[in-house]
Amino acid sequence: MTITEQVRDDRPVAAVPAPPAAPQPQFISWVTLAMMTTASVANLRPSPSMALYGLAAVFLYLLPAVVFLLPTALVSAELASGWTGGIHRWVSEGLSKPLGFLAVWCQFAMTIAYYPSLLAYVASTFAYVVDPRLADNGVYVAIVIVVVYWAGVLISSRGTKAVAGLSSMGLVIGTLIPGVVLVVLGLVFLGQGNASAAPMDSGHLLPPWTGLASLVLIVGNFLSYAGMEMNGVHVSSLREPGRQFPRSVFAATGLVLLIFILPALAISWVMPGEDLSLTAGVMQAFQGFFDHFHVGWLTKVVGVLLVAAALGGMLAWLAGPSKGLLMVARQEGYLPPVLQKLNKNGVQRNIMVAQGGLTTVIALLYAFVPDVSSAYWIFSVITTQIYLVVYLLMFAAAVRLRATQPDRPRGFRVPALHLVAGVGFAASLAAMCIGFVPPEQFGGGPLWRYLLTVGGGLLVLGFLAPLAFLKFRKPHWVAPEHRESLVR
Repeated sequence: MTITEQVRDDRPVAAVPAPPAAPQPQFISWVTLAMMTTASVANLRPSPSMALYGLAAVFLYLLPAVVFLLPTALVSAELASGWTGGIHRWVSEGLSKPLGFLAVWCQFAMTIAYYPSLLAYVASTFAYVVDPRLADNGVYVAIVIVVVYWAGVLISSRGTKAVAGLSSMGLVIGTLIPGVVLVVLGLVFLGQGNASAAPMDSGHLLPPWTGLASLVLIVGNFLSYAGMEMNGVHVSSLREPGRQFPRSVFAATGLVLLIFILPALAISWVMPGEDLSLTAGVMQAFQGFFDHFHVGWLTKVVGVLLVAAALGGMLAWLAGPSKGLLMVARQEGYLPPVLQKLNKNGVQRNIMVAQGGLTTVIALLYAFVPDVSSAYWIFSVITTQIYLVVYLLMFAAAVRLRATQPDRPRGFRVPALHLVAGVGFAASLAAMCIGFVPPEQFGGGPLWRYLLTVGGGLLVLGFLAPLAFLKFRKPHWVAPEHRESLVR
């Protein structure tokens, strides 16, 4: 009998509404999480830089996977299962609030150098759709970076809901399908008896050692693997996190390695290293394969697919880091009010505009650097250096939180945390140091210029900017809705 019927019958017992049922947790399988992780990490963009090493690319991908990719995924899973709020909360509780701001700032600041390198890849790829000779034209690359970035800001500032769908579609049509096609064409190419452009014998399993410069390109792989920590937030969606998350991590690691290694090898089969462009190497390989099989017109089709994937990724990430920075800034007053303002769609447009100003200045450097590949590499290194600061802080915070809050409930605990975090910390620090050594392929310019560019980018974007905000922040910078809680 319902409550209404009870009232109608004038029964003396008052009806008490039942409390709303608690929402049922939505679980996902470890296979689903493995696929999500793979989708967020793997792409074809770094393949040309590793194709320079031929068969040794396998080693150069495996090494950072073991010492960086796995520690990052495991440690972030423990932190995410015990503390909500992401990297800012983890570092703030584990180390200090200023270092927590430094961590979230570096997550944002790395995009200032990341977008020029990403869009340089877009420009060089799109050149194969219109005119391949433009791929190494610095003025053309600079124009594409500026135009596409500001178009992305315009789209993101409108709060479009289609961005997520476009980025997911771009992953499939612009990464997985071209990657499979590239590898299949490479195998057919070799199966027809054609000689590989790069040696594929056991004597080339390791890169030739000619000093530190011979291993510098491995630093780019640390950035290729960056982002694993973001999927740690899904650890609570597993039915048995302790058993299923490690299984998911190892499966995702294997898939990511396949997506990275096989296309790099396929490129090395058809493109000699001395002719390979770091920005247009993927398209060079496709053009070589398609010309060989007399279907050269497909090069333009693949170029459009790769551009779609890169642009979808850019749109998905354009507002993400800046939104995280905005939330922290409003709570703690780290940014002046003008940068905290939202437009009518609730988007932090002022932050994106300020970021765009710096991105435009960096993009214009492409017009003045003689070699587009050199500029692409330098900005990739600066991006990696800034992002590595985040991981150094994360590994240190995880160890300290295990010591200071050992009894806090965690859905997942890393076995031998000190060893795992220690390996990740040491690998991140080593990668940062190696990043200051110019690679062999860019040894023509003066060393001081390379050090000044990379070191200056890290110092200004990664450290001086957040220190300035911390030093000059004012109490009234805290958003009104957070002032009372801050006082308490």
